[in-house]
Amino acid sequence: MNPASAARRSPLLFRAAALAAAVCLTVAGCSVLTGADSDGGDGASGGSGGSGMKVALIAHGAEGDAFWDRVRKGAEAAAAKDGIDLTFVSDPDAAGQAKLVRDAIADKVDGIAVTLAKPGAMRGAVAEARAAGIPVVALNSGIDAWRSQGLLGFYGQDESVAGRALGKELNARDARHAVCVIHERGNVAMEARCAGVRKTFGGRTENLYVDGADMDQVTGVIAAKLRQDPSIDEVVTLGAQYALAAVESVKDAGDRADVATFDLNADMVKAVRSGAVQFAVDQQPYLQGYLAVDGLWLYHTNGNISGGGVEPVLTGPAFVTRKNIAGIEKFAANGTR
Repeated sequence: MNPASAARRSPLLFRAAALAAAVCLTVAGCSVLTGADSDGGDGASGGSGGSGMKVALIAHGAEGDAFWDRVRKGAEAAAAKDGIDLTFVSDPDAAGQAKLVRDAIADKVDGIAVTLAKPGAMRGAVAEARAAGIPVVALNSGIDAWRSQGLLGFYGQDESVAGRALGKELNARDARHAVCVIHERGNVAMEARCAGVRKTFGGRTENLYVDGADMDQVTGVIAAKLRQDPSIDEVVTLGAQYALAAVESVKDAGDRADVATFDLNADMVKAVRSGAVQFAVDQQPYLQGYLAVDGLWLYHTNGNISGGGVEPVLTGPAFVTRKNIAGIEKFAANGTR
Protein backbone atom coordinates (compact mmCIF):
# COMPACT_ATOMS: atom_id res chain seq x y z
CA MET A 1 0.00 0.00 0.00
CA ASN A 2 2.90 2.23 -0.31
CA PRO A 3 3.38 4.61 -3.28
CA ALA A 4 7.06 5.26 -3.90
CA SER A 5 7.29 6.76 -7.36
CA ALA A 6 6.42 9.90 -9.27
CA ALA A 7 4.68 7.59 -11.72
CA ARG A 8 1.75 7.10 -9.35
CA ARG A 9 -0.72 8.49 -11.90
CA SER A 10 0.00 5.91 -14.58
CA PRO A 11 -0.81 2.19 -14.41
CA LEU A 12 1.87 -0.12 -13.09
CA LEU A 13 1.82 -3.34 -15.09
CA PHE A 14 4.50 -5.80 -14.11
CA ARG A 15 6.53 -7.63 -16.73
CA ALA A 16 5.63 -11.15 -17.70
CA ALA A 17 7.83 -13.96 -16.50
CA ALA A 18 10.08 -15.16 -19.31
CA LEU A 19 8.33 -18.48 -19.76
CA ALA A 20 4.85 -16.97 -19.78
CA ALA A 21 5.95 -14.32 -22.25
CA ALA A 22 7.40 -16.94 -24.55
CA VAL A 23 4.20 -18.96 -24.44
CA CYS A 24 2.09 -15.88 -25.09
CA LEU A 25 4.15 -14.91 -28.13
CA THR A 26 3.34 -18.25 -29.71
CA VAL A 27 -0.40 -17.93 -29.28
CA ALA A 28 -2.47 -15.79 -31.61
CA GLY A 29 -4.86 -13.37 -29.96
CA CYS A 30 -3.13 -12.94 -26.57
CA SER A 31 -4.79 -9.99 -24.85
CA VAL A 32 -3.05 -7.00 -23.33
CA LEU A 33 -4.41 -7.95 -19.92
CA THR A 34 -2.72 -11.34 -19.98
CA GLY A 35 0.62 -9.87 -20.91
CA ALA A 36 0.88 -10.30 -24.66
CA ASP A 37 3.47 -7.56 -25.16
CA SER A 38 6.35 -8.61 -22.96
CA ASP A 39 8.55 -5.79 -24.22
CA GLY A 40 6.10 -3.19 -22.99
CA GLY A 41 5.76 -4.64 -19.50
CA ASP A 42 2.00 -4.86 -19.89
CA GLY A 43 1.40 -7.61 -17.38
CA ALA A 44 2.80 -10.43 -15.30
CA SER A 45 1.68 -13.97 -15.81
CA GLY A 46 2.47 -16.89 -13.57
CA GLY A 47 1.73 -20.59 -13.72
CA SER A 48 1.43 -22.88 -16.69
CA GLY A 49 -2.32 -22.44 -17.09
CA GLY A 50 -2.69 -26.20 -16.61
CA SER A 51 -5.99 -25.78 -14.77
CA GLY A 52 -7.42 -23.75 -17.65
CA MET A 53 -8.18 -20.99 -15.14
CA LYS A 54 -7.37 -17.30 -15.63
CA VAL A 55 -7.02 -15.02 -12.60
CA ALA A 56 -6.28 -11.28 -12.41
CA LEU A 57 -4.82 -9.76 -9.24
CA ILE A 58 -5.41 -6.02 -9.37
CA ALA A 59 -3.63 -3.92 -6.73
CA HIS A 60 -3.19 -0.25 -5.90
CA GLY A 61 0.59 -0.11 -5.44
CA ALA A 62 2.98 2.20 -7.26
CA GLU A 63 6.11 1.42 -9.22
CA GLY A 64 9.25 0.70 -7.20
CA ASP A 65 7.46 -0.44 -4.04
CA ALA A 66 9.02 -3.70 -2.83
CA PHE A 67 5.93 -4.46 -0.74
CA TRP A 68 3.96 -5.30 -3.87
CA ASP A 69 6.81 -7.39 -5.23
CA ARG A 70 6.25 -9.71 -2.25
CA VAL A 71 2.50 -9.83 -2.88
CA ARG A 72 3.22 -10.70 -6.51
CA LYS A 73 5.71 -13.43 -5.57
CA GLY A 74 3.14 -15.07 -3.32
CA ALA A 75 0.48 -14.88 -6.03
CA GLU A 76 2.86 -16.35 -8.61
CA ALA A 77 3.77 -19.23 -6.28
CA ALA A 78 0.10 -20.12 -5.86
CA ALA A 79 -0.51 -19.78 -9.60
CA ALA A 80 2.40 -22.10 -10.38
CA LYS A 81 1.11 -24.69 -7.91
CA ASP A 82 -2.45 -24.52 -9.21
CA GLY A 83 -1.65 -24.23 -12.93
CA ILE A 84 -3.31 -20.81 -13.18
CA ASP A 85 -2.74 -18.23 -15.92
CA LEU A 86 -2.12 -15.24 -13.63
CA THR A 87 -2.06 -11.55 -14.47
CA PHE A 88 -0.74 -9.10 -11.85
CA VAL A 89 -1.49 -5.42 -12.58
CA SER A 90 -1.61 -2.32 -10.41
CA ASP A 91 -2.50 1.36 -10.49
CA PRO A 92 -2.25 3.74 -7.50
CA ASP A 93 -5.01 5.89 -8.99
CA ALA A 94 -8.40 4.51 -7.94
CA ALA A 95 -10.02 5.28 -11.29
CA GLY A 96 -7.17 3.54 -13.06
CA GLN A 97 -7.47 0.54 -10.77
CA ALA A 98 -11.21 0.33 -11.47
CA LYS A 99 -10.47 0.38 -15.20
CA LEU A 100 -8.11 -2.56 -14.75
CA VAL A 101 -10.96 -4.49 -13.12
CA ARG A 102 -13.16 -3.73 -16.12
CA ASP A 103 -10.34 -4.85 -18.45
CA ALA A 104 -10.25 -8.17 -16.58
CA ILE A 105 -14.02 -8.55 -16.99
CA ALA A 106 -13.68 -7.94 -20.72
CA ASP A 107 -10.92 -10.54 -20.84
CA LYS A 108 -13.33 -13.07 -19.32
CA VAL A 109 -11.11 -14.10 -16.43
CA ASP A 110 -12.30 -16.84 -14.07
CA GLY A 111 -11.52 -14.91 -10.90
CA ILE A 112 -10.40 -11.50 -9.67
CA ALA A 113 -8.42 -10.64 -6.55
CA VAL A 114 -8.51 -6.91 -5.79
CA THR A 115 -7.32 -4.48 -3.14
CA LEU A 116 -9.84 -1.99 -1.75
CA ALA A 117 -7.68 0.87 -0.50
CA LYS A 118 -10.42 3.25 -1.68
CA PRO A 119 -13.49 1.02 -1.60
CA GLY A 120 -16.00 3.64 -2.74
CA ALA A 121 -14.12 4.17 -5.99
CA MET A 122 -14.00 0.41 -6.62
CA ARG A 123 -17.62 -0.39 -5.83
CA GLY A 124 -18.97 -0.02 -9.37
CA ALA A 125 -16.26 -2.10 -11.04
CA VAL A 126 -16.55 -4.84 -8.42
CA ALA A 127 -20.33 -4.93 -8.92
CA GLU A 128 -19.81 -5.30 -12.67
CA ALA A 129 -17.50 -8.27 -12.11
CA ARG A 130 -20.03 -9.96 -9.88
CA ALA A 131 -22.80 -9.27 -12.39
CA ALA A 132 -20.64 -10.97 -15.01
CA GLY A 133 -20.49 -14.06 -12.80
CA ILE A 134 -16.81 -13.63 -11.92
CA PRO A 135 -15.83 -14.60 -8.35
CA VAL A 136 -14.03 -11.75 -6.56
CA VAL A 137 -11.94 -11.76 -3.39
CA ALA A 138 -10.18 -8.90 -1.63
CA LEU A 139 -6.70 -8.76 -0.19
CA ASN A 140 -4.55 -6.32 1.76
CA SER A 141 -7.03 -3.41 2.00
CA GLY A 142 -10.79 -3.28 2.49
CA ILE A 143 -11.47 -5.42 5.55
CA ASP A 144 -14.46 -3.20 6.40
CA ALA A 145 -15.81 -3.17 2.84
CA TRP A 146 -15.46 -6.63 1.27
CA ARG A 147 -18.63 -8.11 2.78
CA SER A 148 -20.85 -5.15 1.89
CA GLN A 149 -19.58 -5.33 -1.70
CA GLY A 150 -20.45 -9.02 -1.91
CA LEU A 151 -16.92 -10.42 -2.24
CA LEU A 152 -16.21 -14.07 -1.44
CA GLY A 153 -13.44 -13.46 1.07
CA PHE A 154 -10.69 -11.25 2.41
CA TYR A 155 -7.01 -12.04 3.00
CA GLY A 156 -5.01 -9.54 5.00
CA GLN A 157 -4.52 -7.74 8.24
CA ASP A 158 -7.13 -6.02 10.38
CA GLU A 159 -5.43 -2.64 10.40
CA SER A 160 -7.30 -1.42 13.45
CA VAL A 161 -6.18 -4.48 15.43
CA ALA A 162 -2.62 -4.01 14.20
CA GLY A 163 -2.66 -0.35 15.19
CA ARG A 164 -3.95 -1.17 18.66
CA ALA A 165 -1.22 -3.78 19.08
CA LEU A 166 1.42 -1.24 18.10
CA GLY A 167 0.00 1.29 20.55
CA LYS A 168 0.31 -1.24 23.38
CA GLU A 169 3.91 -1.93 22.38
CA LEU A 170 4.68 1.80 22.58
CA ASN A 171 3.24 1.83 26.10
CA ALA A 172 5.56 -1.03 27.04
CA ARG A 173 8.49 1.02 25.73
CA ASP A 174 7.46 4.10 27.77
CA ALA A 175 6.85 6.36 24.78
CA ARG A 176 4.99 9.59 25.49
CA HIS A 177 4.31 11.43 22.21
CA ALA A 178 3.97 9.66 18.86
CA VAL A 179 3.54 11.05 15.36
CA CYS A 180 1.92 8.63 12.89
CA VAL A 181 3.12 9.32 9.34
CA ILE A 182 0.47 8.74 6.64
CA HIS A 183 1.97 8.67 3.15
CA GLU A 184 -1.23 8.34 1.08
CA ARG A 185 -4.26 10.50 1.77
CA GLY A 186 -7.62 8.76 1.57
CA ASN A 187 -6.21 5.25 2.08
CA VAL A 188 -8.61 3.69 4.58
CA ALA A 189 -6.09 1.09 5.79
CA MET A 190 -3.54 3.74 6.73
CA GLU A 191 -6.08 5.84 8.57
CA ALA A 192 -7.22 2.71 10.45
CA ARG A 193 -3.68 1.93 11.55
CA CYS A 194 -3.13 5.36 13.06
CA ALA A 195 -6.60 5.36 14.63
CA GLY A 196 -5.80 2.00 16.21
CA VAL A 197 -2.57 3.36 17.68
CA ARG A 198 -4.50 6.25 19.17
CA LYS A 199 -7.01 3.91 20.84
CA THR A 200 -4.47 2.06 22.98
CA PHE A 201 -1.44 4.32 23.25
CA GLY A 202 -1.44 6.07 26.61
CA GLY A 203 0.49 9.07 25.34
CA ARG A 204 -0.32 11.69 22.74
CA THR A 205 -0.78 10.68 19.09
CA GLU A 206 -1.03 12.94 16.05
CA ASN A 207 -1.10 12.24 12.32
CA LEU A 208 1.42 13.70 9.90
CA TYR A 209 0.60 13.60 6.17
CA VAL A 210 3.38 13.34 3.59
CA ASP A 211 3.63 12.66 -0.13
CA GLY A 212 4.76 9.05 -0.32
CA ALA A 213 5.82 9.43 -3.95
CA ASP A 214 8.53 11.97 -2.99
CA MET A 215 10.98 10.48 -0.50
CA ASP A 216 12.94 13.72 -0.16
CA GLN A 217 9.73 15.45 0.86
CA VAL A 218 8.95 12.66 3.32
CA THR A 219 12.34 13.01 5.00
CA GLY A 220 12.12 16.79 5.08
CA VAL A 221 8.60 17.01 6.50
CA ILE A 222 9.34 14.53 9.29
CA ALA A 223 12.58 16.34 10.19
CA ALA A 224 10.77 19.68 10.25
CA LYS A 225 8.08 18.26 12.55
CA LEU A 226 10.71 16.94 14.96
CA ARG A 227 12.46 20.31 15.06
CA GLN A 228 9.13 22.05 15.64
CA ASP A 229 8.11 19.79 18.53
CA PRO A 230 10.96 18.28 20.56
CA SER A 231 8.44 16.44 22.78
CA ILE A 232 7.90 13.85 20.02
CA ASP A 233 9.75 10.73 21.12
CA GLU A 234 8.28 8.21 18.66
CA VAL A 235 7.86 8.27 14.87
CA VAL A 236 5.48 5.59 13.57
CA THR A 237 5.58 4.96 9.83
CA LEU A 238 3.25 2.83 7.70
CA GLY A 239 5.80 1.27 5.36
CA ALA A 240 9.35 -0.02 5.60
CA GLN A 241 10.93 2.52 3.24
CA TYR A 242 9.29 5.36 5.14
CA ALA A 243 10.77 4.08 8.40
CA LEU A 244 14.22 4.19 6.85
CA ALA A 245 13.49 7.75 5.71
CA ALA A 246 12.36 8.60 9.24
CA VAL A 247 15.67 7.35 10.63
CA GLU A 248 17.40 9.89 8.38
CA SER A 249 14.92 12.57 9.48
CA VAL A 250 15.78 11.98 13.12
CA LYS A 251 19.48 12.41 12.30
CA ASP A 252 18.84 15.52 10.21
CA ALA A 253 16.83 17.09 13.01
CA GLY A 254 19.48 16.29 15.61
CA ASP A 255 16.72 14.52 17.52
CA ARG A 256 16.61 11.34 19.63
CA ALA A 257 13.12 10.09 18.74
CA ASP A 258 12.68 6.36 18.20
CA VAL A 259 11.23 4.88 15.00
CA ALA A 260 8.78 1.99 14.69
CA THR A 261 6.95 0.85 11.60
CA PHE A 262 4.41 -1.31 9.90
CA ASP A 263 5.67 -3.69 7.19
CA LEU A 264 8.98 -5.29 6.48
CA ASN A 265 11.64 -5.63 3.79
CA ALA A 266 15.27 -6.74 3.58
CA ASP A 267 16.63 -3.30 4.51
CA MET A 268 14.22 -3.11 7.42
CA VAL A 269 15.58 -6.42 8.73
CA LYS A 270 19.02 -4.82 8.91
CA ALA A 271 17.59 -1.73 10.61
CA VAL A 272 15.79 -3.80 13.26
CA ARG A 273 18.89 -5.93 13.83
CA SER A 274 21.03 -2.81 14.36
CA GLY A 275 18.45 -1.11 16.56
CA ALA A 276 17.96 1.82 14.16
CA VAL A 277 14.27 0.83 14.06
CA GLN A 278 12.69 -0.57 17.20
CA PHE A 279 10.38 -3.08 15.56
CA ALA A 280 8.20 -3.77 12.53
CA VAL A 281 4.62 -5.04 12.36
CA ASP A 282 4.56 -7.55 9.52
CA GLN A 283 1.29 -8.24 7.68
CA GLN A 284 2.98 -10.91 5.50
CA PRO A 285 2.26 -9.63 1.97
CA TYR A 286 3.59 -12.80 0.31
CA LEU A 287 0.94 -14.75 2.20
CA GLN A 288 -1.77 -12.32 1.11
CA GLY A 289 -0.99 -12.81 -2.57
CA TYR A 290 -0.68 -16.57 -2.19
CA LEU A 291 -3.92 -17.05 -0.28
CA ALA A 292 -5.95 -14.77 -2.57
CA VAL A 293 -5.00 -16.69 -5.72
CA ASP A 294 -5.20 -20.10 -4.04
CA GLY A 295 -8.58 -19.18 -2.55
CA LEU A 296 -9.99 -18.44 -5.99
CA TRP A 297 -8.62 -21.75 -7.27
CA LEU A 298 -10.20 -23.65 -4.35
CA TYR A 299 -13.54 -21.96 -5.03
CA HIS A 300 -13.28 -22.75 -8.75
CA THR A 301 -12.32 -26.41 -8.28
CA ASN A 302 -14.05 -27.37 -5.05
CA GLY A 303 -16.54 -24.67 -4.06
CA ASN A 304 -14.52 -23.71 -0.95
CA ILE A 305 -15.03 -20.26 0.57
CA SER A 306 -12.40 -19.13 3.07
CA GLY A 307 -13.87 -17.90 6.33
CA GLY A 308 -17.28 -19.01 5.15
CA GLY A 309 -17.65 -15.70 3.37
CA VAL A 310 -18.31 -13.95 6.68
CA GLU A 311 -14.92 -13.80 8.42
CA PRO A 312 -11.60 -12.49 7.05
CA VAL A 313 -8.50 -14.66 6.87
CA LEU A 314 -5.93 -12.69 8.86
CA THR A 315 -2.25 -12.62 7.88
CA GLY A 316 -1.07 -10.33 10.70
CA PRO A 317 -0.07 -8.57 12.82
CA ALA A 318 3.25 -10.31 13.51
CA PHE A 319 5.86 -8.34 15.45
CA VAL A 320 9.45 -8.47 14.20
CA THR A 321 11.99 -7.40 16.82
CA ARG A 322 15.67 -7.92 17.57
CA LYS A 323 14.66 -11.04 19.52
CA ASN A 324 13.20 -12.92 16.53
CA ILE A 325 14.86 -11.24 13.55
CA ALA A 326 17.36 -14.06 12.99
CA GLY A 327 14.61 -16.52 12.06
CA ILE A 328 13.11 -14.14 9.49
CA GLU A 329 16.24 -12.71 7.90
CA LYS A 330 16.80 -15.46 5.30
CA PHE A 331 13.22 -15.17 4.06
CA ALA A 332 13.51 -11.39 3.77
CA ALA A 333 16.68 -11.88 1.74
CA ASN A 334 14.66 -14.09 -0.63
CA GLY A 335 12.13 -11.30 -1.06
CA THR A 336 9.27 -13.24 0.51
CA ARG A 337 9.08 -11.54 3.96
